[in-house]
Amino acid sequence: MKAKLGPANALYPSLTTIVGSVVDGRPNFLAVAHVGIMNHGQPQYLSFGLNKRHWTPRGIREHRQFSVNIPSQDLVEQTDYVGLVSGRNTDKSEVFELFRGELEHAPMIAGCPVCMELRLDRVLDFATHEVFVGEVVNTWAEESVLDSGKIDLARVRPLLFDFSSVHYWGLGEKLAPCWSVGKGLKRG
Repeated sequence: MKAKLGPANALYPSLTTIVGSVVDGRPNFLAVAHVGIMNHGQPQYLSFGLNKRHWTPRGIREHRQFSVNIPSQDLVEQTDYVGLVSGRNTDKSEVFELFRGELEHAPMIAGCPVCMELRLDRVLDFATHEVFVGEVVNTWAEESVLDSGKIDLARVRPLLFDFSSVHYWGLGEKLAPCWSVGKGLKRG
């Protein structure tokens, strides 16, 4: 039997990221777990739902560039911090060691095992949030998290955000191969 919960969002846990932009001439960061993968072809697009009151979107709109950084479990305290304090009142540019790729206004975090540079494609406006859709320009990954040139999530050790328990979680073990395990049910 299922319990009726009303319009509850049951899509958690979600990957925790840190979105970076340049606001008023300095790097600013915001922890974001409302992330969407738009496609797997070229170009690749990602989406991020950000509250209109946040400071980081200001830099994204101004420069049309931003970064997405995937923190490991080792950065849980810093990740939570940049989600707790506002860039309006706090300089978050020195929380992390930074590096730049090809996009001048997409500051990336050296301590994150995976970082991406994005160019803003469009913004979707909702009552309290905006959804920023960005085209992935480059992805940078520490060699230690790569397996045969591909990102190995177990090595990344990403943070997962769960709104129900209001906790960060880690990954469990692999369960089954995608696009394969279901073939046993295929009829005909």
